[in-house]
Amino acid sequence: MEGMAELLAVCRVEKLIPDAGNVGVTAIDKRPATKPLRVRPYGLYGDVQADRKHHGGLTKALYAYAEEDAGFWAGELGRDIPAGLFGENLRTAGLDVNGAEIGERWSIGDGLVVEVTCPRTPCATFQRRMAEPQWVKRFTDVGLPGAYLRIVHAGTIAAGDPVDVVSRPGHGVSVASWFTGADELQADALEASERAGAVRLVPEMHESIAKLRVRIASASGAPASENR
Repeated sequence: MEGMAELLAVCRVEKLIPDAGNVGVTAIDKRPATKPLRVRPYGLYGDVQADRKHHGGLTKALYAYAEEDAGFWAGELGRDIPAGLFGENLRTAGLDVNGAEIGERWSIGDGLVVEVTCPRTPCATFQRRMAEPQWVKRFTDVGLPGAYLRIVHAGTIAAGDPVDVVSRPGHGVSVASWFTGADELQADALEASERAGAVRLVPEMHESIAKLRVRIASASGAPASENR
C-alpha cells in the first residue's frame, strides 16, 4: 500500500545511563545493531526499558521514527539526529509513520508483523536527553511524535529490510491527527471501528479517549458519555 519503504536502522539499548527522574536510570540511549535481531512480544532481543510504567510492554514493544522527520529536526536544531537518538527502535525511510492509522499493520523483514498502537508522548527524560530549550513543548507543537507498535507476529529484522503496509482499519485517525488534535469525531471513529472489529484499541488509547470525553463534558457542563 506504500511505495518503497525500508528499515534504515534497528536500535537497542547501548547502556543504562543515570537520569534525574524517579527511576534513577534511563534506557533511552539506543544505538543501531550490527546484526539481525529477533523481535518477540516484548520487543527487540537485548533491549530493555527502565521506566516500564510509561515505556515498553506489550502495547509499546517498539518505537518507530521516520528518517524524514528526523531530517526536519536536524534542520531545526542544527545538529545530526542519528538513529536511536530519540530512543527509537526502528528508523524508517519512505514510510509515513505519523500518517499511519491507529491499528495499521506493517510487515518487516523475516516474518515480523507489527501494529501501530499510539503516538509517543514526550517526557522529561526525553527533555534531558536532548538538552534543548523547551524541548518537550517544541516536540509536541511540531506534531511529529512517531509511533509505538505492538507485535502481531514475531520475526527477525535488520537494517535494509523492506517495510510494507499490509492493512489499515479505515477509520482515518492517524498517529499525528490524534496527537495534535484529538477530538470527539476522531474518538467516535476509533470506537466505531473497534465495535466493527476493524481495530483493537490498546488501553492507552482507551484512556486517552476517556480523558478527552471528560474534558469535553467539563467544558460543556454535561456528564461524560459512555462508549458509543
